[in-house]
Amino acid sequence: MTERTGSPVPESGPELLLPAGELSSVTAAVRCGADAVYLGGQSFSARQNARNFSPEELEQAVRFCHARGVKVYQTLNTLIFDRQFPALEQAVRLGCALGIDAFIVQDWGLISLLRERCPGMRLHASTQMTVHTLRGARLLKELGAERVVLARELSLEEIREIAGNAGIETEVFVHGALCMSVSGQCYLSGMIGGRSGNRGSCAGACRLPWRAGAGRPDPAGDYALSLKDLCLAEQIPALREAGVASLKVEGRMKRPEYVAAAARAYRAALDGEPPELEPLRAVFSRSGFTGGYLSGRRDREMFGFRQKEDVTAATPKVLKALEHAYQAERGRVPLSLRLEARAGQPLRLTGSDGARAVQAEGLPPEPAESRPSTRKGVEASLGKLGGTIFLPGECRAELDEGLFLPAAAVNGLRRRVCEELLRLREETAPIPFLEAEGAPEAAVPSPGAPGLRARFLRAEQIPLELLPELELFSLPLEEAEHPSLAPWREKLVLEPDRVLFGREEEAARQLNQLREQGFRRLLCENPAHLALAREAGLLAHGGAFLNCANSRAAALLGRLGAVDQLLTFELNLKDARQIVPAVPLGLISYGHLPLMLTRVCPAGPCRGCDGERFLTDRTGARFRVLCRRKRYSELLNGEPLWMGDRLGELEAFAFHLLYFTKETQAECREVLTRFRRGQEAPARFTRGLYYRSV
Repeated sequence: MTERTGSPVPESGPELLLPAGELSSVTAAVRCGADAVYLGGQSFSARQNARNFSPEELEQAVRFCHARGVKVYQTLNTLIFDRQFPALEQAVRLGCALGIDAFIVQDWGLISLLRERCPGMRLHASTQMTVHTLRGARLLKELGAERVVLARELSLEEIREIAGNAGIETEVFVHGALCMSVSGQCYLSGMIGGRSGNRGSCAGACRLPWRAGAGRPDPAGDYALSLKDLCLAEQIPALREAGVASLKVEGRMKRPEYVAAAARAYRAALDGEPPELEPLRAVFSRSGFTGGYLSGRRDREMFGFRQKEDVTAATPKVLKALEHAYQAERGRVPLSLRLEARAGQPLRLTGSDGARAVQAEGLPPEPAESRPSTRKGVEASLGKLGGTIFLPGECRAELDEGLFLPAAAVNGLRRRVCEELLRLREETAPIPFLEAEGAPEAAVPSPGAPGLRARFLRAEQIPLELLPELELFSLPLEEAEHPSLAPWREKLVLEPDRVLFGREEEAARQLNQLREQGFRRLLCENPAHLALAREAGLLAHGGAFLNCANSRAAALLGRLGAVDQLLTFELNLKDARQIVPAVPLGLISYGHLPLMLTRVCPAGPCRGCDGERFLTDRTGARFRVLCRRKRYSELLNGEPLWMGDRLGELEAFAFHLLYFTKETQAECREVLTRFRRGQEAPARFTRGLYYRSV
């Protein structure tokens, strides 16, 4: 066990972070107990289908929240293409001008931009970055992130290990929709529908009917890619003990009543009270709730879909009650008040929220004709702050004897103080945005004709006689020591598991052993891999699942050690050609592309499974499911990508990668031969997204 080094957690305990897709949801979140809200502008948000916020609405939201002591995090958590950076800069400038409390980001290039242009802005690494290990979290801290949003597939013990030792804030999803795929590793919607989840436009293809096995799915019950909604309200004490800094509720596309129900339930849980889950279940669930991955149990009990009874549970009565819960202002900010009443002098009231003070004056008090005002009575009147954002702090009255203070005068002064403090609290506190300095990233010299590389899943797939034709080839760690490959170790790139849930230390030991045996290269598909390569002294080759989509991302990954980089296959060729190659860049040019990476198998149970099964979608198309030693599964596209007959259009790139998964050795040989000759595909194929846009 790693020695615990502590994690930044607020003294008051974990923050409650609520979603907001519109202004009414901001109101619902704040008035029902949120410590922070997260929301998106009209671009670069992973929920582009939500209503989202215009610049004017964003300013309203920030003023409303900051006045009430609530933080605002803006989502800029999509992959960015080079042509979008001018618009992205404007979005960042606006957020800085409004004093947004943090940006939530996915793209490596945006991280580079933020650290260069607005170093004073807090940066939160999105769950889309697939941070699920201690080394991955530390790498993001090294890049300037103050917080990592952890993958939703982690167990409590795995969360505890990261939160207690990374030295960076950790944020954990506690409620809402669970994606089947590990976030940032889903390409299903983009590939089959042209709407990319990594670009904020997921069409939710996983929520449609899918059957494990052959035959079209039955809409009455075949939903092999749909999980129940997450609910961890009863596990809040355990997450608090684990050192989690922020508890996050999913749902920027859901109605304000859902936000209110979630805020009330989780506010109660954080305050040590029983959470009221029935309104939350009624307003939205999928076959009820699941505890998710927290217990470490991953089975069919996690699966569920939206049924008629789930929809009808949200009755008008339930929704009306939840709407009523956020209509009234909620006192949140302690206010200290000091009233001075001196004979012959103006009545003076000073109010302070701890950070700023204001003063209001009224007419001098009159001598009392019968019953003079008392200090106790005046202080009680000062504390009547209902209907405002303030809570009574210290209320003190200093008054000469024999004076009468009309209630209307005291109330008027209190109202003026509250109004002025509210105005001051609503003022924005801009964060400096620096102008660009220096020259853009330099391109590496063109290597000439693109090299040819291959990725194999098993050593037995490799046609050994063709290895001299390959620039490099990769294999999973457990296949790398195959005796037939000993002469080729200089060309062999070690491929670790794409995700290392709970196995990072084991992977580190294995890589050190392989380095001692003469292996020199490591394929890096997530932040943890980059850290492992550096630690083991291996050359890092950036993989496609790092989601490199722009020039800044390529340059940053190069600075992190990548000697070359595969671009994401969600780029079209036009956008891919715009990327300045700060390191040599390549494309996947053949393969049954992995469309999902899952920690719970969609084709289970495991009994009698040979590690390879199929799912069938509603059109009858079949998709292979590969199990990787019961650690995770990959859903493969049914038709392979093929660009072998379009090589003339790919000359701008340094190398091609042929991505082999299920093929036999004979099939690998045929694909390699046809590709080298620039021939057509040997069977049905797809061009992927290279001629489409997502």
